[in-house]
Amino acid sequence: MGTANKVPGVSGGVVAFVAGFYEEFIYSLQKFNRKGFKLLFSGKFISFYNYVNGRFLSLLFLGMIVSYFSISKLLDFLIIKYELYVWSVFFGMIIGSVIYIFNDFKSWNRTTIFSTILGVILGLSISFLNPATENDHLLFVFFCGIISITGMTLPGFSGSFILMLLGNYVLLLVDAVNALFDVFLGLSTGDFSVLSDPYTKKMLKILLVFTIGSVVGLVSLSHVLNYVLKHYKSTTLALIMGFITGSLGVIWPWKNTIYKKNFTGDFLLDSRGKQIIENYERYIPEFNTETIYAIIFAFLGIGIVLGLEWYGNRQKKRI
Repeated sequence: MGTANKVPGVSGGVVAFVAGFYEEFIYSLQKFNRKGFKLLFSGKFISFYNYVNGRFLSLLFLGMIVSYFSISKLLDFLIIKYELYVWSVFFGMIIGSVIYIFNDFKSWNRTTIFSTILGVILGLSISFLNPATENDHLLFVFFCGIISITGMTLPGFSGSFILMLLGNYVLLLVDAVNALFDVFLGLSTGDFSVLSDPYTKKMLKILLVFTIGSVVGLVSLSHVLNYVLKHYKSTTLALIMGFITGSLGVIWPWKNTIYKKNFTGDFLLDSRGKQIIENYERYIPEFNTETIYAIIFAFLGIGIVLGLEWYGNRQKKRI
């Protein structure tokens, strides 16, 4: 989930959905309620831990944190060097998710069919939105945290892609995360000068506010989803299926990046001198060696997801 949340167009919620622990994830988060906080603030930490399904959540978030920070540098490198193949793998993973979910869903009727079509339309619509300009105001960063966390709780709804649309993907998921990584690296080698660097201080403050916003969004949205899943489960799952299918348009591997220009035709740059992304131009590829490799990587992505499904079903049978 940590890896998926890092990539624009890929939803961490899809991983939870395919791996079979999505509902447990949502139900565990909604335990952060009045009763839960009452146990916490009264000092009954073990009761609080058990009440919120602490073992499950702590292992899940630990895995996410490890994968998120370990993948940050690697993914930046791979997208620069092998962008087409990286997107192909994730495109295949989304296709695999769609195959898995549709095979597992049995509650088809007029309402669920309409919900699926609506989800597809919503997912495709997001593909054609234009990203905004970067904004490092702390209140906006807090809002980005609330919005972006939806990728964990809503399968198919990519929080990182929403951050790209809001203009803050590079600021929050690349620069701020890498700044924190550099701080840990510096401290581990005894270099405490990294803490006095003005740019690093600014990035850490931005990351802290973003994290607080994410926690607020995660807990509040989980309560809404818990209610919806209890009362409208089939309709909600159908909408999610459609949304995941529609999100294929977001991560179509064959695309050219369009950068913003001013009225004179010069490229606009952000505060770090990098070109500002306006949108992507998608195209049908020519049939060549590069395309064949990309298709192979897409099948690899499909195989990863379906392999997880097979492994999960095998483990259930053993239990």
